[in-house]
Amino acid sequence: MGQEPKKYRSIFISDVHLGSQGSQAEALCDFLKNNPSENLFLVGDIIDGWRLRKKWFWPQAHTNAIRRILTASKRGTAVTYIIGNHDEFLRAFLKFRPSFGRVKICNRTEYTGVDGKRYLVVHGDMFDGMMRADRKWIMHLGDQAYNFLLWVNTKLNALRRAFGLPYWSLSAALKKRTKRAMNFIHDFEEHVAGYCKRKGYDGAICGHIHVAEMREIDGIAYMNDGDWVESCTALVEHHDGTWQLVEHKPLALRPASRPQRVSATAA
Repeated sequence: MGQEPKKYRSIFISDVHLGSQGSQAEALCDFLKNNPSENLFLVGDIIDGWRLRKKWFWPQAHTNAIRRILTASKRGTAVTYIIGNHDEFLRAFLKFRPSFGRVKICNRTEYTGVDGKRYLVVHGDMFDGMMRADRKWIMHLGDQAYNFLLWVNTKLNALRRAFGLPYWSLSAALKKRTKRAMNFIHDFEEHVAGYCKRKGYDGAICGHIHVAEMREIDGIAYMNDGDWVESCTALVEHHDGTWQLVEHKPLALRPASRPQRVSATAA
């Protein structure tokens, strides 16, 4: 008997930020367990080296996420790890070891879809003007503010869940309502698409800005797989060539069920 086909041809995830308190590692484990694929692309910021340098935080769930990825590779999934800015410490190992076991490590790669189109797969920090050497301190300052927002978000959602309300992302809501944030997202997307057009790619697959999106920009297919801190989203390609953004909501992120009232009856 032949091996059972995988659910997806390819899965792209990024910005898991293992090592930070905002990481939804349990959600990722649940997603990968129930969604096997032929190819798994880890599109940067899987491990948050920035946070780990400041304070060590590594619960069992984060180890489980790494194990789940390694298990997928052992079971025949081709795993590619693309380095981002938060896990840039891995770049020092590239010249000596471009892979760890069955996991290929690189700065960027090219992916050919079922339809034959060529896609640049890159984390996306290279298109962020704040990642320039003379502006990196601003990025680190923003990272601290972002982590504070995630802390507030955790407390807020604990209350929401107690009242049976669904998960809600404060930071995602602020992005949508802040003009400067919207301008940054728009400029980022335009820069990615412009680069791909100049280099002859048909599209781009990236992460970095924690905003899942699929749209066409000047003939270029721009696809951002989102993150596993706020939205728990992944970009997938089906075996028929269809592209889709999927959002995973495991039990931990679903609203708590309200207790049912049972009317008393006489014996």
